[in-house]
Amino acid sequence: MQISKRRIAAFCAVTATLSMPANAQPAFDLETVATGLSSPWAMAFLPDSGDMIITKRGGDIVLLDQTTGEMQHVSGAPDVDTRGQGGLLDIAPAPDFAQSGLVYMTWAGRVGGQNSTTHLGRARLDRDESALVDLEVLHSVTPAIDSGAHFGSRIVFSDGYVFAGFGDRGSKDFGPDHISQDLTSENGAVIRLTMDGDIPADNPFVDDDGAAGAIWSYGHRNIQAMTLHPDTGEIWLAEHGEAGGDEVNIVERGGNYGWPLAANGVTYRGGEQFAEPHQDGDGFIAPAYVWPAGRDDHFPPSGMTFYTGDAFPDWQGHLLIGNLFHQYLGLFAEDDGTLEPVARLLDGEGHRIRDVAVDPQDGTIYVLADGDNVPLMRIVPAP
Repeated sequence: MQISKRRIAAFCAVTATLSMPANAQPAFDLETVATGLSSPWAMAFLPDSGDMIITKRGGDIVLLDQTTGEMQHVSGAPDVDTRGQGGLLDIAPAPDFAQSGLVYMTWAGRVGGQNSTTHLGRARLDRDESALVDLEVLHSVTPAIDSGAHFGSRIVFSDGYVFAGFGDRGSKDFGPDHISQDLTSENGAVIRLTMDGDIPADNPFVDDDGAAGAIWSYGHRNIQAMTLHPDTGEIWLAEHGEAGGDEVNIVERGGNYGWPLAANGVTYRGGEQFAEPHQDGDGFIAPAYVWPAGRDDHFPPSGMTFYTGDAFPDWQGHLLIGNLFHQYLGLFAEDDGTLEPVARLLDGEGHRIRDVAVDPQDGTIYVLADGDNVPLMRIVPAP
């Protein structure tokens, strides 16, 4: 594997929203694992080999062989709708991947005419043929909408179920009813399904007349990151606000997270406040962490994971979140559900960050850039 390596120091700008003590600034090496990727969106390590599977928004899937460094195309990906923010999105090996070979995926696809929606599906990865086989759609978000915005989406597995988080399709501009607050709609929601795609009988709204039984939580704007807390098992997610007000939320069964009736963002045009911030007693679940309004301080997230490796002992239990607009990897200390900013990793490297993953074998941190002709990078300890 041809890997380029540079020594850099973790640092952050001293601002009102992000400061960092001097003793938390370890040096690390940044390696370029692969280059020339076109609009990559998600990556995941395969449990049986340590190899990595990567999606590209245009509809391609590739395998990174950790032994040889080769990138191999995988056939059999679903047909995707790449209009706007659509395309092939998240990918996650099933918990029993070593036995089943199944990978779960989300993607945007057309549903008659100009309407599109986010799909959740799975297929078996045939390594010998470098192909996905027996692709099946497990769930299509309803209703489908004529919009190219806010598909989400991320996947996590917990307690034998598959959870997926979706976007609101830009629905704040669609009228006063706010689709994220409408329990008949799965847009702007986290859903919970069995591993085969069925709706569990104990989902919170399964017995509510007219409600979508798959919904687990709602009132979200555009979910771009989801992960499990390594100690509590809670699902954490990060979602985009509007011109700021980006949030990290801890998912609760049946929880309403307020969008767009409670929010810290402002309008893209004019910078006007359109909702009250979260307040005690407003009936909504407040975020664990929220960024202020305005483009200088906001944090449009994509990709998130807790650090559980051994390569960086001082970061054990910290949360890593990719920042798209300001082009850095945020490092946050977590304590009992609260977050404290620690560092802006890779600040100044010039890459929007799309996804982040920790190598389960050696604890190094893989960082996937966003855009055309972008790299896959790896953060390793300095000697």
